Amino acid sequence: MSDKNMRKTCNFEVCRTCKNICCQDAKPPLTQKRQKIIKDYLKKQKLHIENPFLHESYSFSDVDKLGFCLFYNKKTGKCLVHDVKPETCRAGPVTFDVNCQTGKVEWYLKTPQICALVESLRENRVLFRAHFEVARRELLQLICELDVKALQALLKIEEPQTVKIGEDDLPKEVMEKLLA
Repeated sequence: MSDKNMRKTCNFEVCRTCKNICCQDAKPPLTQKRQKIIKDYLKKQKLHIENPFLHESYSFSDVDKLGFCLFYNKKTGKCLVHDVKPETCRAGPVTFDVNCQTGKVEWYLKTPQICALVESLRENRVLFRAHFEVARRELLQLICELDVKALQALLKIEEPQTVKIGEDDLPKEVMEKLLA
């Protein structure tokens, strides 16, 4: 992801002062590809984190005793793997669901009570559109690359404090793997 696009998916000034820490209890889904990217990045940055991933119904970043992502630096408030962070982290307050009946990916925006960045995005339509396009692209890539069991597990997670903001056709290969 280019630096220009990365800036569209994070506003450090907003995120740094936020009291709703999205790096706690988040469990962002990770494909095998993303895990390799993160491991390579950690090695390149000379950061040693033993067993950085957990594998349950889907794979995600391991957490500390308080539920914080191992990549979250509590002192700086920054992500150690920001340049290669998971797709759902890049998407920020944009999330998704899959409606198999309509064959659509439904896009949702978290409420301002959940994510302070939402207010900034609402105040600036150009910024919102740019962020949403990056989020859609990142999340569609994730949806396509996740194995069917992981995707099914994610689709069972409730996210009640969201508002639907759009939908797109579900890629055919995803629909086929979900219906198989």
